[in-house]
Amino acid sequence: MTENNDLITTKEFTLHMGPQHPSTHGVLHLVLEMQGETILKAEPDIGYLHRGTEKIAENLLYHQFVPYTDRLDYMSAMSNNLAYVMAVEKLMGLEIPERAKYIRVIAAELSRIAGHLLCIGAWALDLGAMTILLYAMREREVVLDIFEQLCGARMTLSYLRVGGVRYEFTRECKESVERLLELFPARFDEYDAILTGNRVWLDRNKGVGVLSGQEAIDLGLSGPALRASGVKWDIRKDEPYLIYDRFDFDVPIGANGDCYDRYIVRFAEIRQAMRIITQALKDMPDGPFAVDMPQIVPPPKPDVYKNMEALIHHFKYVSHGFKCPKGEVYSSIESPKGELGVYIVSDGGEKPWRLKIRAPSFMNLQTINAMSKGRYLADVIAIVSSLDPVFGECDK
Repeated sequence: MTENNDLITTKEFTLHMGPQHPSTHGVLHLVLEMQGETILKAEPDIGYLHRGTEKIAENLLYHQFVPYTDRLDYMSAMSNNLAYVMAVEKLMGLEIPERAKYIRVIAAELSRIAGHLLCIGAWALDLGAMTILLYAMREREVVLDIFEQLCGARMTLSYLRVGGVRYEFTRECKESVERLLELFPARFDEYDAILTGNRVWLDRNKGVGVLSGQEAIDLGLSGPALRASGVKWDIRKDEPYLIYDRFDFDVPIGANGDCYDRYIVRFAEIRQAMRIITQALKDMPDGPFAVDMPQIVPPPKPDVYKNMEALIHHFKYVSHGFKCPKGEVYSSIESPKGELGVYIVSDGGEKPWRLKIRAPSFMNLQTINAMSKGRYLADVIAIVSSLDPVFGECDK
């Protein structure tokens, strides 16, 4: 026998992952340049769900655009509502009632819990752990039940409006939220026992998709993925909006910037969201849940049927909307996926002259190449899951 000392060489080739791959959290097409199973380059090809949301906004009255925000990150609709209505209110110099601020905080943090639960559940499923998805959906249903109680809808909510919120936060809603706060801690201990120390989960996420804090900043990363890289930046703390500066809560950060840290940070954020909700329920004052300005907020529906003035106000609101002062404004919030910002340019009319959405899923997606380079094909699934992109908001 003769020895063959020739080195085994592997060709470079291009692999198209998606656009309908089950582990891409939506219609994502990744163009992967590979050598064997090693990633040389990962290039996202997006736009399959593009529907011109920003251009649509320029042809709608300010209040008519709220339902379109639900369809951005449709897993956390309350946060999208909040970012938009706050931008319009900032443009108008409008101060909403104190009670409305507390209701908005509770709604936004419930939305954060719902979004993170789905992220963790889908992530575990992507890596082969189906049980956690079933657990996460079980808990998420509790949150959606509260949303249904609050406004009659479960996913596309349109609950927040310019000037406040659409419906009162009733005693029944408060009791449901209190039951959630009692129920969830024990449930999350189950998640810890099943997933956090699981050997397979650790092998698939520890040391995978590592991104340093400086790289994360340079690439425009935000939200839990940024904090997992050790950057303690949370808009709720660093540029407080609504009444977040009144609450005592921590900003969890990671040390390694890998997929596992992104999981740990999200899990910790769920617990912090519950702390915020507990304080908001305790401190919520009585009072109106929307401003008393008929040109901005329509009258209560029962009044429309029996009062001519209320009917006129309702008709003018629905058909003509309201004007915003001429100018431009940018407003951002800490959504479950990162910095969600809305930039509006007004020409003084009833519709935005220009509207731009700074979508965290879109910005975060550009880190995939840096995270994937040098890793294996199987790791790309964990990396995409750890970013938790939703393509309704990414493609807009």
